[in-house]
Amino acid sequence: MLKKSLLLFLAGVLALSFAGCAKKTETDKLVVGTSADYPPYEWHIMQDGEDKIVGFDIEIAKEIAKDMGKELEIKDMNFSSLLGALEAGKIDLVLAGMTPDEEKKKNADFTEIYYKAEQGVVIRLEDKDKYKTVDDFDGVKVSVQQGTSQEKIAAEQLKGAQVKTLTKVGDLILDLKAKKCDAVIVELPVAKAYVEENPDLIISDVYVTDEVGGAAAAVKKGNTELLEQVNKTLKRLMDEGKIDEFVADAIKLSSETAE
Repeated sequence: MLKKSLLLFLAGVLALSFAGCAKKTETDKLVVGTSADYPPYEWHIMQDGEDKIVGFDIEIAKEIAKDMGKELEIKDMNFSSLLGALEAGKIDLVLAGMTPDEEKKKNADFTEIYYKAEQGVVIRLEDKDKYKTVDDFDGVKVSVQQGTSQEKIAAEQLKGAQVKTLTKVGDLILDLKAKKCDAVIVELPVAKAYVEENPDLIISDVYVTDEVGGAAAAVKKGNTELLEQVNKTLKRLMDEGKIDEFVADAIKLSSETAE
């Protein structure tokens, strides 16, 4: 009986030890959600026979994890699913070129803006003389990524446009090339990356603006500790000029590898 009790005691200690290790491993990991179809922010490349997610958001994520002393895990998902995954605790942080508009602020807390970008309206080269001002889009099909600020931009600034949403930026470009739409709105660095890879597309002269004007990281509402930590890292990176460096490197890489 004593031997059996001892074995049960040891088993309990061992179980608690494993549970402690599991908890520690989970605590020591920073899980970042992104939507890796948005060069130069984040996208997939094949490197040494391995599929990797790269981009300046990923470099920022690495710095945040390093400053926190944690292992970084990247989870790729549809852009429109990111805030839901954050709220459900499936990820700790969103880094996906996300614009912190008032609607998104209802579901997450956002850092300071870490990168500002203009918007680009991408059209087919053959239509370069057709679309020159926002007034040229009445009745025209315009594709944008679901859940982004471009939805509002298209609806409010391209009067009369028929706005279509898709989950992936790559699908927007395919839509345009297949003539299922006539224009696509994405951030300018992203537009440049895709136009570089598709000589049958150009960035039009049409000018649209984003009133929020930039990208921020998102954390679960009320997670002030993580928010402060991320803001601290972002400030350091901006003060050191690192974000500009990451952006330049990512744009160069995306011009060579964007799908």
